[in-house]
Amino acid sequence: MNSVGSRLKEARKLRHLSQDALAEKIGASRGVITNIEHNKVLEPQAMVVNAICHALKIHPQWLLEGQGPMEIEKEPVNDPNKTEITQEISAWVQDLPANDQLYILETIKAYVAHRKQ
Repeated sequence: MNSVGSRLKEARKLRHLSQDALAEKIGASRGVITNIEHNKVLEPQAMVVNAICHALKIHPQWLLEGQGPMEIEKEPVNDPNKTEITQEISAWVQDLPANDQLYILETIKAYVAHRKQ
């Protein structure tokens, strides 16, 4: 992949996001993503690059220059008070948007409340 646009498209597709979905995640218009992917923007604004990299969990240096690894590794959850299962749940949930995390939390609360009955 030679261009910022082709690298962005690769990372976006790897995350199974449409241009619209990525634009929504970063608070921009779809045109911003389209223009970068079609190489109509030679140097995307730093704020846009940072938002894209955060949303896609990729390294800015990889996106802009094609250098280094693409993906940012998940931070391991090492809490001695958590079981292996809760650590795995936490690792999966940490990458979800806040509204999805809230949904999962409310589901767990409802489940626990139901079990106590």
